[in-house]
Amino acid sequence: MTDTAAAYELAEVNIARLKFPLESPELKDFVDGLDPVNAVADASDGFVWRLKSDTGNATDIPVLGDEWLIINMSTWRDLPALTAFMYQGLHRELLARRRDWFEKLDEAVTALWWVPAGHRPTVAEAEDRLLRLRAHGATPYAFTLRTSFPAPGTPEEAGAVSRSA
Repeated sequence: MTDTAAAYELAEVNIARLKFPLESPELKDFVDGLDPVNAVADASDGFVWRLKSDTGNATDIPVLGDEWLIINMSTWRDLPALTAFMYQGLHRELLARRRDWFEKLDEAVTALWWVPAGHRPTVAEAEDRLLRLRAHGATPYAFTLRTSFPAPGTPEEAGAVSRSA
């Protein structure tokens, strides 16, 4: 990893619209899985920070003015660290059941962006990134796992800019 890449961390936000109230029996498996999944994330290589309230998770933090939406937001060393966590173990198991608990939304529900190392994104910042992604598609300002952009100032970024010029 270059010094420039170490100067940035990858921020991610994802939201989901609940099908049922959090206290409902239908969401018991999801709610019961939050603390174990968060513990795995916290111990994962490349994990830096995650949004949480006094409850230890972020399910009670309002997002986009919709009381049925829940938010998850974190920062990671880089994209490989985030994807390694996302697609293995307990998180993968819960991810496979997302349609049991959450509505399928047509618009983007996940956004990624680079932040200076040590920066802790706010919910307002995450909402802005997500809304910009919905309006303009993937750009260095807000992107997706499928269409990602390298950290600012890296050789990969310079190559991406010269190829697109």
